[in-house]
Amino acid sequence: MDTNIVWHEHHVSKEERSKLKKQKPCILWFTGLSGSGKSTVANGVESKLLELQKHTYLLDGDNIRMGLNRGLSFSDEDRVENIRRIGEVAKLFVDSGTIVLSAFISPFQADRDQVRALVGEGEFIEIFIDTPLEVCEGRDPKGLYKKARAGEIPNFTGISSPYEAPGNPEIHIKNNGISVEEASNKVIAYLQEKKYI
Repeated sequence: MDTNIVWHEHHVSKEERSKLKKQKPCILWFTGLSGSGKSTVANGVESKLLELQKHTYLLDGDNIRMGLNRGLSFSDEDRVENIRRIGEVAKLFVDSGTIVLSAFISPFQADRDQVRALVGEGEFIEIFIDTPLEVCEGRDPKGLYKKARAGEIPNFTGISSPYEAPGNPEIHIKNNGISVEEASNKVIAYLQEKKYI
């Protein structure tokens, strides 16, 4: 890092921003295979938080790759950089006092742990959307599994690239045979129990 760059301290603290918003800021990190329901559940949770008048922002994998991370491929190296950048953005949202929801495959545990290390104790909540591969492949809303099976998409998580399931997530949702409402309510219940909201 350039030695001429110095961190600028703000006059308004994270604690003051959080108090104004009447919530404890955190990263809700939804991880799981493509088609597992990460974005769907994250959207459901954000809608419920809005009903509770909480301040949120949802970062979604495809949306981020259309802008901030447009130039990154799906190689292992670029996937690491993708998550690093998202982690830095999520950290800024936490500093603003916001509850940020992040829906990314994020296949490597080390990358998720790196994001956890960017924020304070209790500010990273790993949510494993645990959906069997055959269910994800059966849904295949974007036709990606079909392309991956045909060899048209290299490094596809779950097919030609590994997915490291969280060993000890804060929230583990088995997303097979339950509604979005049920899955979302599990996250809201955790946030209420732990006094984030």
